[in-house]
Amino acid sequence: MKVTLISIPVRDQEKALRFYTEKLGFIKKIDTPLEGGNRWLTLVSAEWQDGPELLLEPAPVHFEPSKVFQDALMEAGIPYTQFDVEDVQQEYDRLIELGVEFSMKPTQMGTVKFAVFNDTCGNNIQLVENL
Repeated sequence: MKVTLISIPVRDQEKALRFYTEKLGFIKKIDTPLEGGNRWLTLVSAEWQDGPELLLEPAPVHFEPSKVFQDALMEAGIPYTQFDVEDVQQEYDRLIELGVEFSMKPTQMGTVKFAVFNDTCGNNIQLVENL
């Protein structure tokens, strides 16, 4: 058994696509139209194109419990998911230059360094560097 797809709730798939590709550097893998103007829209890491796909899921638009959960995580400052990076400080500096808003600057805790940013689509995302 292995993970091949991770879903992240977004309120606007097109906005999320721009943010995740233009700012974070992911690559669009699948973009298939679905009913109701939705899309099966997946991305992959530019560095691991055969790795797990990230599905930009429009659940909060169509499923109120998903929206409530997403809002509660944002309000509490809890990241929805995390992305591993080689160097958190370097990635933080790069994303700050691109206008990404962080709620937590790079912080070391034990054997990891992490930072948290807003993906502009309703989620806090945590960057993690294993030291």
